[in-house]
Amino acid sequence: MNPEPTQNPPAKPKKSRAGRNLPASIAVGVGLGVLALAMLLAPPVFFLVFIMVVAVMAEVEMATAVSRIKVKLCLPPLVVGSIGMLLCAYLLGPEGVWAALLATLIACAIWRLSSGPSKHATRDLLVTSFVAIYLPFLASFVVIMLHNPHHPAPIIVWIVITICNDIGGYAAGALKGKHPMAPAVSPAKSWEGFAGSVVMCTVAAAIAVWVTGTPLWAIGVLGVLTPIIATCGDLGESLIKRDLQLKDMGNLLPGHGGVMDRLDSLLITVPLFFLVSLGIF
Repeated sequence: MNPEPTQNPPAKPKKSRAGRNLPASIAVGVGLGVLALAMLLAPPVFFLVFIMVVAVMAEVEMATAVSRIKVKLCLPPLVVGSIGMLLCAYLLGPEGVWAALLATLIACAIWRLSSGPSKHATRDLLVTSFVAIYLPFLASFVVIMLHNPHHPAPIIVWIVITICNDIGGYAAGALKGKHPMAPAVSPAKSWEGFAGSVVMCTVAAAIAVWVTGTPLWAIGVLGVLTPIIATCGDLGESLIKRDLQLKDMGNLLPGHGGVMDRLDSLLITVPLFFLVSLGIF
């Protein structure tokens, strides 16, 4: 008696060398890009609200991540302060951001101390302060750029060149990566990948300069400094995740991880693009 034919097991999603679901990663990346572009082409207040929502989502994600090591973020005042910080950036500019940051830190301290004495109070406040600077404060530079006379060009250039850093680094690292930059922190990040990031960012910066008619010096500044700063941001977040014993900060974005896994390079590079935009736009 012949055995019954068996069904082939369902094909597993194709994964990259980094262990990512590549089709899902591409689809989510394209979707996020389309959403960001739609918000940028709408009236500026829409992009402001978009940044606020993303910042709050990232803060909740960070609160969940750090709870693994018994750190408790002062989340309610942090969220309220973050929205206020971004609103001040939109209405008052850089001076308003600094004032809102100070008010946020004071509110978080009062909130934490009102919970009573604890041997972890100082640690909780330090981590909360770090998140306040890392997320809404850096994101405020994007909001300020909404008032640039050439909006949305500066923000689009920032997003495209920073994404090109990730694409160039991934492609070169996957094909030729043999020499890790910081194996104890991120074994997958290689010097070959960094070289790919520099090449890709330089090409993207050259195209941006040609399209916008900005000075040629921007090619060198953005093409070289963007990969350096973005790589520091990537390694910094990898160090945090290693300390928390996490592969990803979250799982909201298939193929990417969490919100913070997409924001690490963008947040750390935005001050550079803000400063450059003052001179070229």
